[in-house]
Amino acid sequence: MSWRTRLQLALTKIWQRRGWIAWLLTPLALLFFAAYRCRGALYASGIFRQTQLDVPVIVIGNLYVGGTGKTPLTVELARALGRRGWHPGIVSRGYGALDSAPRLVQPNDDARHVGDEPLLMVRATTAPVAIAKRRALAAQLLRDAHPECDVIIADDGLQHLQMARDMEIALLSERGLGNGWLLPAGPLREPRARLDRVDAIVVNGAAPEIAATAPRFQMRTHIA
Repeated sequence: MSWRTRLQLALTKIWQRRGWIAWLLTPLALLFFAAYRCRGALYASGIFRQTQLDVPVIVIGNLYVGGTGKTPLTVELARALGRRGWHPGIVSRGYGALDSAPRLVQPNDDARHVGDEPLLMVRATTAPVAIAKRRALAAQLLRDAHPECDVIIADDGLQHLQMARDMEIALLSERGLGNGWLLPAGPLREPRARLDRVDAIVVNGAAPEIAATAPRFQMRTHIA
């Protein structure tokens, strides 16, 4: 087992309860919350500007740091939209990719250069996929190369406020929201109240019941 896997397992265990280690990290979590609120205010006031695309944008993401099944949901959503006559395109950050410049992902690309998940998505769907650190740049590249794309799906883009969106989907896994605290005292990228502002919640597995106003759907992780 790699050190990264061991660290991830240790953090997951810590983040599932409000133990003494989590309490020691609460001052840093308060700083994280202050930065989160400041960033949100800058976008809300227009000081930080959002990129508005000329096609609908659907964002898929989560509050819990790490994997919750975003990529399988992105794949299935792209397939479902295609069956209904849409021409979706997918944008991704491309985590782990060696290439830093915006680029289109091809089925024969090396995962080291484009990232594992973007490569999986382009191979599992007929949708074009673009990666960039700034997803708005990836979306514009996608639109320029594939003008037929009439809807953009942003994989893991819930916290990426730079790109305006028309619909937000949040995922939950069996871990739920852990201890409910923000990083690094807990596993959350945003406060639990963020779930009240998304358009839909998709549960991957047997997630604990969490009160939220958005419609809730169930999924099983499987890509064929």
